Amino acid sequence: MKKILAFALAVAVPGIAVAQTAIVVHRDPGCGCCAKWAAMAQRELKRPVRMIDNPQRATLAHKAGVPATLGSCHTAIIDGYAIEGHVPFADIKRLLATKPRGVRGLAVGGMPMGSPGMEVPGRAERYAVMAFGAREPRVFARH
Repeated sequence: MKKILAFALAVAVPGIAVAQTAIVVHRDPGCGCCAKWAAMAQRELKRPVRMIDNPQRATLAHKAGVPATLGSCHTAIIDGYAIEGHVPFADIKRLLATKPRGVRGLAVGGMPMGSPGMEVPGRAERYAVMAFGAREPRVFARH
């Protein structure tokens, strides 16, 4: 009976397996704001998160296609996309839902105050989320 129920659920909700794909976050070793972002990612994206302290993270980001000008303190891999830095989760959800042609990932360069994981009461900077890939980086969202 349990096998039949599991099969029926898998057929009725085919996206359930995709929704459980782990997010792998490579961070500069010991970075605390990355841990905050990863905890928020797990909660907001409803996926398990695996954190890797990676002293070669910048090299990984480069290989993933992240432009050097958009570098930050962590690089997450989600469904094959590179997410560099403190990208808001609504933007990640939109990327995963729309899968824009030629886009390899999203980035928030630096570590702007007020971005996810960088919240400081009373301090928030305006920043742009940039899409990168086959073409020059372009604005995906503004916050």
